[in-house]
Amino acid sequence: MPERELTVPRAGPAATMQAAVLEDVGKLVVRDVPVPPLPAGEVRVRVQAVGLCGTDVHIYAGHANYHRDHRGRVVPLSEAPQILGHEITGVVEEVGAGVTDVRPGDRVVVDQGRTCVGTGRSPRCEYCETGDSHQCEFYAEHGITGLPGGLAEYVIVPALNVIPVTGALPPEEAALTEPLGCIVHSCELLVGAVARYRFGGERPIRTVLILGAGPAGLLFTQYLRRVLGFEGLLLAVEPNARKRELARRFGAEVIDPAEVDPSQAVQERTGGRRVELVIEASGSATAFAAIPELARKQATILLYGHGHSGKDLSTMSGVQFLEPTLLTPAGASGDFLEDGRPRTYARALRLLEEGTIEVGPIISHRYTSLEQVPDALARDYRDPSFVKGVVTLGGSLSGSRV
Repeated sequence: MPERELTVPRAGPAATMQAAVLEDVGKLVVRDVPVPPLPAGEVRVRVQAVGLCGTDVHIYAGHANYHRDHRGRVVPLSEAPQILGHEITGVVEEVGAGVTDVRPGDRVVVDQGRTCVGTGRSPRCEYCETGDSHQCEFYAEHGITGLPGGLAEYVIVPALNVIPVTGALPPEEAALTEPLGCIVHSCELLVGAVARYRFGGERPIRTVLILGAGPAGLLFTQYLRRVLGFEGLLLAVEPNARKRELARRFGAEVIDPAEVDPSQAVQERTGGRRVELVIEASGSATAFAAIPELARKQATILLYGHGHSGKDLSTMSGVQFLEPTLLTPAGASGDFLEDGRPRTYARALRLLEEGTIEVGPIISHRYTSLEQVPDALARDYRDPSFVKGVVTLGGSLSGSRV
């Protein structure tokens, strides 16, 4: 029986590359696949490092599939295997015709989302015109919506989707530009929201509660303290001891839900006031259901986590009665720099290069080959010691797993 084909363009060079191909739910195989041709206006990036995200785990385990055809039908992995990985950094290997501002040898981070601006579509859709790039009408993502991602030797993206790494930031940390970009976008949306309680002003946010201290929650904690300069009470609810310690290190007071009821802890620490801002960063249905007991009336609730399985929609009733401002940011959306590159990614990369945001302490597991990815997604991700995993290619790290 012939091997199933990847749904990527393959006309052109006969060269192949190694890739971790998700052929079906829970079946990830490292094998050779054709190297796609290099179109005009695009670049071929030799991958140095890829962050492993909860989205990768959800797709791998069959909890989600974001690959849809033109009618909106979900395309099963059995029909169209996928190369996952959307938190990508690497070195430009080759540039396509017409590319003049990127050169082979440049270190770059990758915006995995294809938009009107990156692909040169004219006219641009209304979302790209107004700086809401993640909502582009023609949006597609490498490693998520069926386009080949970074768990491979090479990835080909529009030249405008790469941002030069100008400092000595290690590849495994540069790869986390994408998740930090998501937090940058979320916080910019938060600061600009028309809400009863705001940072500063007539009705200031006194207390922030972050539900979940995984990578997102830890990045939110740092951004609030180090970028927004929030000096009020910052609480983080997290059952994992290692993550609680990191949250404490970055400036949060932590609550272990196994030791104390979070609503009781919040009542005590706020003098019964509850919190003006809740950031749901866990994707846990239990955490979501607890929001009505944690949030102050007309608070702002930022829904960042995804999933929330196990609860019916009646959970929303308790939230709606509070008359909150609900924010639901998606991805590292934002506008574009003068050269057409994504401003949010550039901003996130600068924060990492300056050392304002630390991601090194968040990386708990480091992998040095694609062959280790199946175990990472199937087993290591469940380990209590797991916070964030990064796969590095090209021998930039020694050892197999930390």
